[in-house]
Amino acid sequence: MRTLICLLLLTANPLPAQQPVAPERKLESLLLMPEPKAMRGAYSITLPNAQQTVFTCYRESTSAVSGVEPHSADTFTKLGLSVESFAARAKAAADKRLLQLKPELIKGGDGRIAYAVYRGDSPLYATLLIAPSLPKIFAELFGPEIWVVTPDRHSLYIFPAKAELLDEFAADLAERYTSDPFAASSEIFALKAGAEPKVIATFTGEVP
Repeated sequence: MRTLICLLLLTANPLPAQQPVAPERKLESLLLMPEPKAMRGAYSITLPNAQQTVFTCYRESTSAVSGVEPHSADTFTKLGLSVESFAARAKAAADKRLLQLKPELIKGGDGRIAYAVYRGDSPLYATLLIAPSLPKIFAELFGPEIWVVTPDRHSLYIFPAKAELLDEFAADLAERYTSDPFAASSEIFALKAGAEPKVIATFTGEVP
């Protein structure tokens, strides 16, 4: 009888279903972060024609205020990689992140898409600049060459290769770059499929 009563109570008041626990995301250890050349360290590289920007080997860290930090000699040595090998793997890792994201498409006054942007709270958006698939994604929309800028770690802007269009946004981009404590780059990168990103100008008026 006692067993029957328990069964009836469970039927009337079923136990709440347990919610599945999402697996904890593994922190990224292969990040090539664009940053001002004054931040250059032992594990930094430059890209063609870049005068104001370096790309430094970073990793995610729960103890870092910004969520990311440059590799120390100890953490980098543990990876067992050269800076060149790190950069190659960081590009592949950036590609994987890129393909999981959807850009915001911004229309101009004529109703056509003027530019695209990836942005959010994550400090990893700037590292998408080196993703090999980036120009392929926007080839149909903007043509075989795109111009990319990343004034801070939280945003990546993609424009068609038109100087007059990008000039309209230069002041806003410069303000973002100079006011953000985690500035990324003041330079404009030209990207084509199969080629390394190449600096062609700056949006701050400085000579690259």
